[in-house]
Order: sequence, then C-alpha cells, then structure tokens
Amino acid sequence: MTDYQKKWFYLIMLSFIWGSSFILIKKALIGFSAMQLGGLRIVFASLVLFLFGFRSLKKINSSDWKWLIIAGFTSSFFPPFLFALAQTQLDSGITSIFNSVAPLMTTIVGIAMFGAIITKRQVLGVFIGLFGTVALIFAGMEFNPDQNYWYSIFILLSALGYAFNINIIKNHLAHLSPITVTTASFGVAFLPALVLVWYSGFFDEVIESTQMHDAFWYLLVLAVVGTSLANIYFNKLIHLSSPVFAASVTYTIPLVAVIWGYWDGETINVYQLIGGVIILFGVWLVNKKRKQAIKV
Repeated sequence: MTDYQKKWFYLIMLSFIWGSSFILIKKALIGFSAMQLGGLRIVFASLVLFLFGFRSLKKINSSDWKWLIIAGFTSSFFPPFLFALAQTQLDSGITSIFNSVAPLMTTIVGIAMFGAIITKRQVLGVFIGLFGTVALIFAGMEFNPDQNYWYSIFILLSALGYAFNINIIKNHLAHLSPITVTTASFGVAFLPALVLVWYSGFFDEVIESTQMHDAFWYLLVLAVVGTSLANIYFNKLIHLSSPVFAASVTYTIPLVAVIWGYWDGETINVYQLIGGVIILFGVWLVNKKRKQAIKV
C-alpha cells in the first residue's frame, strides 16, 4: 500500500476499534470501579506491548525520555481513568461525541505550544467546535437530568491530553518507530497504574466477585485491541499524516459508538445530535485544506 492508502486504512480501523471501546468500557464498568478499569486497562495493554516492543526501547536516546514521559502521562495514563470515570455518569454514545473535540484541542495546542500554522478558517472552526461542545453539555443537562453532564469535563481533559501527545510525537519523536513510542509511553504509565490497581482493592475482590469475572472479557478486549493495538495504529497514523488529520479519526468514532449505544438501549435526543453536528462541522473547518496560512 502507498502511504496515502495506509493512512486511510489506519483511520478506518481506528474508527471501528475506538468506536467500539465506549461500549466495552460501559460493559466492563458493571464489574469494575473506574479506578480498577482504568488501571487494569493500562496494565494489560502494557504487558502485551512489552512482549512485542521491549527490544525496540534500545533505540531511544536519553534526550527522548523527557517527551516520552510527558506523552506517556497525557495519553497513556490519565485518559483510561478519565474515560472510565466519565462513563459512570454518561452514556457511551454521548461520551464518544464529546471525544470528537480532539482535533480542535490538537489545533489549539499546536498553535499555543508548538508554533503551528493556522488559517482564519481553522480559527473559526475551533470556536464553532467549542460552541457545539457547550451546546451539547447544556442540551444534555436539560433533556437528560439523570446523567451528570459535568463529567464531560473528564472527556475534554482526555482530548487535551491526546492533543499534547499528538503534537509531541509529530514534533519531537518522529524519528522513533510507532511500536517504540507506544511501548515507552505505556512503560511510563505501567507502574503508577499498577499501584492504583493495588490500592483499589481489586486483588481482595476479584476471587469472589462474579461480576468481575463476567466483565473481565470486556476489559481484556478493551486493553489488548482497544488500547495496545489501537495506539500502535494511531502512532503509525501520526507518522504518516499531519497532527490534525490524525486527530480527525474522531469524525467517525461517534458513528460507531452511537450504533453500539443504540443497540444497547441508549437514546440521544435531537438537540444532542445538533450539538454533535456543530462539533463535527468545526472539526471539518479545522481540517479543511488551507490556502493562505498565517504564522501564529
């Protein structure tokens, strides 16, 4: 395949894998707490990555570790906990729509921290996307009072973490292979996650809890496929494309997640769909090919 074909292949695969991750989180939360789910997701994903990528860590220079540590915490450590915590109060389909602000966050971080080039159209897209996010939050508060939409803040923080990760990889770690970056990032997150799993009471509960036993397989698929494999694909996509194109995988993630959510009995009202469309329109403007760019 050409690089052009590869980047679209990775985009489609990630859309399906990460779009399915939200329903897996929902099912796994039936047996695990948010802390247990987030920690175990990192631990299992790390163990898989260590099997295949441990030798590649020899290619890392000492100067790379500063960026790998930042990328590891912002993308591999905090988001699994934040997503699990958010979905204790929010439906999986709605969570995926909030996650679609990632390209907007990527643009903002790229401008503010990495001197990215941006057009006036992209600036407009950022503000439209943020407006859609606020509209989605207030629509949810009014029409779904049984859900705590303040928990959407955890999704926005995760999107911000992904934005830092994407820009760091593109600007400072592009010389490393995707498997090296992914393995190192989860290596950074592994020990803190294991400590949190220990303090969560998991090892005291797992033997007798039938709910944990039933939810374990959802967790395992989430960790192996939705985390370790997906992150390798994502880092390959970053290497082949621009930061904002890589983040635009969130275009189609909500479509897959909403279908899974509908299948599981979730409902989304028309006002929430409008908010989601506004966000995606803002993302489209941000991704639209620029003609005359200005340095910010």
